[in-house]
Amino acid sequence: MINQTLNKLHSMNLKAMEEEYRRQLELSISNSLSFDERLAMMVDAQWLAKANSRLKRLLREANLGNPSASLEDLNYDPKRNLDKATIARLSDCTWIKEGKNLIITGATGTGKTYLISAFGHAACRKGLKVRSYKVNRLLVDLAISRGDGSYNRLLGELKKPDLLILDDFGMAPLSPSACRDFLEVIDDRHDKKSIAISAQLPVAKWHAQFEDATIADAVLDRLINNAYRIELKGPSLRATAHKNGGGGTRV
Repeated sequence: MINQTLNKLHSMNLKAMEEEYRRQLELSISNSLSFDERLAMMVDAQWLAKANSRLKRLLREANLGNPSASLEDLNYDPKRNLDKATIARLSDCTWIKEGKNLIITGATGTGKTYLISAFGHAACRKGLKVRSYKVNRLLVDLAISRGDGSYNRLLGELKKPDLLILDDFGMAPLSPSACRDFLEVIDDRHDKKSIAISAQLPVAKWHAQFEDATIADAVLDRLINNAYRIELKGPSLRATAHKNGGGGTRV
């Protein structure tokens, strides 16, 4: 009967329950625990395995710039202008469920990609779908998709995630066609799904990055008015880590 049960669990792909059942048999704990306790342990093992599997899949699909980033590991050095209360409020991801945006700015090396990835990681842990793109690469993909007929499909994919991360905005001026593509992405998600965007340039200088001023007005109106903002300051963390021999500086 034991072998039959193990085989059935295996055939139903309930591997965690199977492993927990085997563990219980090996430890001979059937006499010390009730049936309900043993069953609860097997169910918990399967539930945890499924939750971990879903998290791994969400993180893989998110394609975060820094997959190991975590809000719990942030460095709150006063020079960074990083407020613990703000991070705590945003860490529950309610802003994502409400369709609000997040803007992270700061000079190169101040930890923008790490921080925006950490929020993406937190969203995945909440069971939310996340996708992350470098802005310049995304605009190239959109331009290519116009030529190969996959433009609408790509725009459709960009609508789906609960949180769309756009990293490194403003690294190069946006041509008129890139302006239109960027507006399509932002407009499709406006007041529906969240966007988290990072940039070296302060928000006040974003308008000049668009060669089409009318589109700049439209994009910034949709991005900024319902956005939380974090402005990182201080020296480059990469430079600091290099001076310290490259060892474990938290970001």
